[in-house]
Amino acid sequence: MSPATPLLPARQVASTCRQLQHGEGLPFADYLPKERIHQALRQAGLSFRDRLFCPALTLWAFLSQVLDRDHSCRQVVARLCAWLTAQGRRPCSANTGAYCKARSRLPEALLRQLARDTGRTPLTQAPDSWLWKGRCVKIVDGTCISMPDTEANQKAYPQPSKQKPGLGFPMIRLVVVFSLAVGTALDAAFGRYEGAQTGELALFRTLDDALESGDVLLADRAYCTYFVVAAALARGADAVLRLCKRRRPVNFRTGWRLGPGDTLVRWQRPQRPEWMSREEYEFIPEILIMRIVRVRVTARGCRTKVVQVATTLLDPSQARSEDIADLYKARWHAELDLRSLKQALQLDVLRGRSPDMVRKELWAHLLAYNVVRGLLAQAAREKGVRPRELSFTGGLQTLNAFLPYLGMATSVAEWSRLWAEMVRAMGQHRAGNRPGRCEPRAKKRGPKKYNRLREPRKKARARLMTKT
Repeated sequence: MSPATPLLPARQVASTCRQLQHGEGLPFADYLPKERIHQALRQAGLSFRDRLFCPALTLWAFLSQVLDRDHSCRQVVARLCAWLTAQGRRPCSANTGAYCKARSRLPEALLRQLARDTGRTPLTQAPDSWLWKGRCVKIVDGTCISMPDTEANQKAYPQPSKQKPGLGFPMIRLVVVFSLAVGTALDAAFGRYEGAQTGELALFRTLDDALESGDVLLADRAYCTYFVVAAALARGADAVLRLCKRRRPVNFRTGWRLGPGDTLVRWQRPQRPEWMSREEYEFIPEILIMRIVRVRVTARGCRTKVVQVATTLLDPSQARSEDIADLYKARWHAELDLRSLKQALQLDVLRGRSPDMVRKELWAHLLAYNVVRGLLAQAAREKGVRPRELSFTGGLQTLNAFLPYLGMATSVAEWSRLWAEMVRAMGQHRAGNRPGRCEPRAKKRGPKKYNRLREPRKKARARLMTKT
């Protein structure tokens, strides 16, 4: 066994990236710049054994594992073994131990930074026609994800308190900031499902650089608080949020009326919350002028008939009430993006048996998601459409179909031809246009008729073994 040696990124990683970029395994190397990999690895002070699984190849294998419907380590090692054999090289061992150890050595900071970079790059290249009135709209929303029921996972991310011990699964809360223009995940934060300062707002406050000057924050009523709006204004951004009627009732007959169902109101600063320091509280303005727009939902089958939207876009000449209403309707794209992550990429149930591996898995899923979204943005530019008009699932299926052939390309010309055809095929998968869609929240096909496990599995197995 060769000893662990210090990693030399400028030689080892750059050489591997050059091989992979020219059709030897990593067809999306353009979205993972090797300079960024070098920098992150230097900061982490990472050491790898001088073997097959260098950082670049391990990252490729990890991403291919996330993109594939079969998320098992055995599948990705078998694919790597087949690829090496097809290249006329010595195949690696079919044992997954070496790959799992190499994957565990990938620093979380590397995956996090690459996920952020691949999410923001397509947005910086987006034409003005993709933006909302020339501004970047960022949608924030949260969800919950389960993971294997191991002792380490339970300690770091305990199961919900309402579930009996041994019957539930560890749960992690995830908050993601998406781009409305290109659909990429720009940043994310995650933490425990329950406990002090573990809610969506607390996680969102940890994303200090999520909003930039000129951005527009778009979110549901959970984020419609005085301090979220004040923080957005402090960064030079605006906010469009659904108003919680119980928290801040509005009388459209009073205030500064701008039109039917359109008025300006004054918000008074609430008392200082426990999580905020006195110094931070003093910097927050005592009064905010907010614009409230009443949106009537005319689509049949919808439970909600009237929605009140609070925004800091006060000038009706710059943003009409109809524009505000249409923009808030686009907030539903966050739900669709989370669905793409949890269903198309199978993020709803993680596989990591340790908290460290769970976090890496989360960032790897966001990185793979951004790679697909980046390819869809490229296809949208060539087709002359918006990225939201293309199907994420169709793009993912196309990428998985072309991956083996891109890996076996024998020349740069062949690789470029396959790449161009893959992007062209992605541009042909249009997302379904379903305005006013109304569907029951029920399944026609029922689950298998098995009894629910209502005691710890270890206890149930022991009880079965004692039966005669």
